[in-house]
Amino acid sequence: MEKRIRIGERFLGEGEPTFIVAELSANHLQDYRRAEETIRAAKEAGADGVKLQTYTPDTITMDCDNEYFQIKQGTIWDGTTFYKLYQEAYTPWDWQPKLMKLANELGMECFSSPFDFTAVDFMEEMKMPAYKIASFEIRDIPLIRKIARLGKPVIMATGIAYLEDIERAVRVCREEGNEQIVLLKCTSTYPTPYEDMNIKVLPNMAETFGCLTGLSDHSMGTAVAVASVALGAKMIEKHFTLSRADGGPDAAFSMEPEEFRRMADDVRIVEKALGEVTYKLTDKQEKSREEGRSLFVVKDMKAGDIFTEDNMRSIRPAFGMAPRHYEEILGKKARTDIRRGTPLGWEHVE
Repeated sequence: MEKRIRIGERFLGEGEPTFIVAELSANHLQDYRRAEETIRAAKEAGADGVKLQTYTPDTITMDCDNEYFQIKQGTIWDGTTFYKLYQEAYTPWDWQPKLMKLANELGMECFSSPFDFTAVDFMEEMKMPAYKIASFEIRDIPLIRKIARLGKPVIMATGIAYLEDIERAVRVCREEGNEQIVLLKCTSTYPTPYEDMNIKVLPNMAETFGCLTGLSDHSMGTAVAVASVALGAKMIEKHFTLSRADGGPDAAFSMEPEEFRRMADDVRIVEKALGEVTYKLTDKQEKSREEGRSLFVVKDMKAGDIFTEDNMRSIRPAFGMAPRHYEEILGKKARTDIRRGTPLGWEHVE
């Protein structure tokens, strides 16, 4: 398993910050200025990377309105055809080098999902640092093989994949000598009900396939993405829009800047809180041990008096003997006079 994978100037993997990606998708609404504004907003909201989609209506489907090309799978896009949807949703290819340049200038990485061979060739001309296999393309083995041969990171979403589909896709990458694989847990419903997310699969996926894992999240809000970090996600991808109210094919399940910022901040908090497997105490914890319990003399005692439940107690703070000695001391005699409020030590006991 590759412990670290490089995407541009950033690393993913053990000891590295979670790679947080803003998916532009169709949220540019066919307005180039809005696309640029969205990328700038993603940077301000804490994104480490921007993801595009590289296709045209003709490279991803065909202009046909017979029953096979009608969208009627119970999605938010039902009632139109695949071709018409992708006419509205695609990102013009002449925009993409400029958007990538902007993202890089802002300190973010930019990569894309290709949907056919021509898109892969175009992305190579752009020198994109990684390739994302969209959920619906994970069964396109020739496409995966062509990408794997390029020797760059291959990020694969598993939204419609059976276990054997994932196994086949990973195997093809490895057959081509490419171990730079990131598997994204994904549920291809838009938006995704929380009960369908099943993010417990993340550590199992990492163990089963020996890959880095992440989350392509179409659920609403920040909770699922943040929780995934605790389960080992090294990448989080969320659709990002300036405003859901502006509409567009992906608006209903996209994050607005304030929400994305909250998610990114919470991810960084969780990363700090996860820490490492250790039972050592911090310096502050060591100091706090003084606030614990210990044995104190709670009534004035004379030498020779017997220690009883009445004159000795386990109380805070922790400057006396540990409470585990309580029963051992009961019935023994005081070696010296002891004033009330004295932390009990062995020197006080015969």
